[in-house]
Amino acid sequence: MAAERDATGFGAPVTVALTGASGAQYGLRLIEALVEANREVWVMISKAAHLVIATETESELPARPGRLAEALAERCGAAPGQIRCFGREDWMAPVASGSGASSAMVICPCSTGTLSAVACGASNNLIERAADVALKERRQLILVPRETPLSAIHLEHMLSLTRQGAVVLPAAPGFYHRPTSVEDLVDFIVARILNQLGIEHRLMPRWGA
Repeated sequence: MAAERDATGFGAPVTVALTGASGAQYGLRLIEALVEANREVWVMISKAAHLVIATETESELPARPGRLAEALAERCGAAPGQIRCFGREDWMAPVASGSGASSAMVICPCSTGTLSAVACGASNNLIERAADVALKERRQLILVPRETPLSAIHLEHMLSLTRQGAVVLPAAPGFYHRPTSVEDLVDFIVARILNQLGIEHRLMPRWGA
């Protein structure tokens, strides 16, 4: 699917939020893949996600939005202005209002706390508010939970969000592509997310291709 171009020359923006579940590699790889696809990427990283990133990867990303955008751009080889980052309470960000620029949103990884807040419309921070906006404006919202086992509360929230129009895409990689590395498993999930967004990629072939 060809991406629409905005005034920046990038494809239509995609919002990516990383929250405090294990699986920071999925969110970071998704940002890289969106940059490779020439999409503008709007990024939000929760305080807990910063801790997870430092624990699970060799990266320790800065918290301030400006410095975070610079660090991610360097990491992903992004063009100037291709990655924009927003703080926890940046209520003037375009994702904070339905009258802002439209954007598909992916919460990856999505903690069960964030899952609960989004299902209940809590909007206590910008990530939750952006998801609430996506739901009310009938925009694409993809949540990538990484938790096991799942309680009845988790499952009920997933069902509620699915009924509201969101896509719940658990970080549960398959093995039919015969992965040989952790990176292969991460790419499996990122490829499924890109498929949902209608973005072409070469991370793995489609079934039957």
